[in-house]
Order: sequence, then structure tokens, then C-alpha cells
Amino acid sequence: MTPHILIIEDDSSIAELQRDYLESHQMQVTMMHNGFQGVQEALQTEYDLIIVDVMLPSMDGFEICRRIREKKDVPIMIVSAKKEEIDKIRGLGLGIDDYITKPFSPSELVARVKAHMKRYEQLKGAEQREDILTLKNITVDRAARKVFVLNQEVTLTTKEFDVLAFFMESPNRVWTKEQLFRQLWYMDDLDGDVFTVVVHVGRIRDKLKKANLSEIPIETVWGSGYRFNTD
Repeated sequence: MTPHILIIEDDSSIAELQRDYLESHQMQVTMMHNGFQGVQEALQTEYDLIIVDVMLPSMDGFEICRRIREKKDVPIMIVSAKKEEIDKIRGLGLGIDDYITKPFSPSELVARVKAHMKRYEQLKGAEQREDILTLKNITVDRAARKVFVLNQEVTLTTKEFDVLAFFMESPNRVWTKEQLFRQLWYMDDLDGDVFTVVVHVGRIRDKLKKANLSEIPIETVWGSGYRFNTD
């Protein structure tokens, strides 16, 4: 089936550029130029990926992403002229899968779109497995995509779940930020923002602490990366 992409962008020239490049790679594209209308369209129609601008009339991109993520598990990318790290952190905290700043090359956008759709397809296939991982008082149910800490459910975003499950699949192995970015964002292009990895690991740790886990097993190995320590 042809992937269906929703672009929510008030600048028609930018939206049309994105559309043209995506369509040239055999994708169907719908464009919305208003924030409120965009979120309504996102919730009413099934899309394979949604691209959202931050600055929009009637509703900003962060609010759009929050509303979509509450209802749907679909890849979401933020596109913005803002480069401040606080905006990236805010977006990633809402469960956004990627954040790309303007100006960007259309080929980079297409590569990221393909990478995220491929990753979600893999996750859908993995959901058919009925395997459960339990380590250090943390249980990950991959079939139900749920996490339990000390037998209490903890809510993680889609990508936070992926990161935690990935660590628990290979306990005690050290992963660099670059390796995690390749594996979990399914991108070989290291021009991508590996800061994304740092943000997600930090948010997972915070949620585990709030769940009263006394020992946080995801450790920083200075100069190397991260590992899930079971010692």
C-alpha cells in the first residue's frame, strides 16, 4: 500500500515542497494549513506518519502533537525554524519521534520519514510476540506495550518504550549514543541529532525514579555510552 502522510504546515510553499519530494518517492500526501483543522484531520483519518510545523494559526505544533499522541500511536515529526534545545526537549517529551529544524534538505526529510515508517512497521510485527522482559523490578510487556515498575504500571511514550525494551533485550551491554540512534531511530545518517537519545534516556530515568525504583539500572558509562546494569 502507498504510505499516506499528513503535513500540517501554514506556509504553502514549504508544504508543497515537502509534498513534491514525498510524492516523488511514491507517498500520498494530504496538506492542512491550520492547526485546529490539522489535528481534526489527524484524528479522523489513518495516516502512516504526520509532519507538524511548530508555529501554526489557532493551535501550535506542540499542542497538536499532544492531542494526537493521546489518541493515536503514529510516527510524528516536528519541523521548526526554532533551534533552541528547550523546544526539542519539550517536543520529545510529548512523544514526538523526531525534530528537524529549518532549513533542511528535502532528501533528509524523505530519509527520516522512511526510517520512522520502517521502524513502526517493525514494532507492529514485534507486537505479535507474547514475550515479557523482567529485570531489576521492571517488567516490559512487548505484546501489550506496557511497562510495570514494582508491579505498578508506568506510562512511557512510544519511543521511550522502545528505548527501555532495547536496553533490557541486551542487559549489561554498552551502547554508544550513535549506536542507539541508528538502532532505535533506524537511521544510518549520523548527521541526525543524537541529542534525542540523551533526552529519551533522561526521561526514562525520571519516570523510573517517580515510580519509586530505588536503583535506576540505566547507567551512563562515561566516554562510551549507556547500559542496562543488572549487577
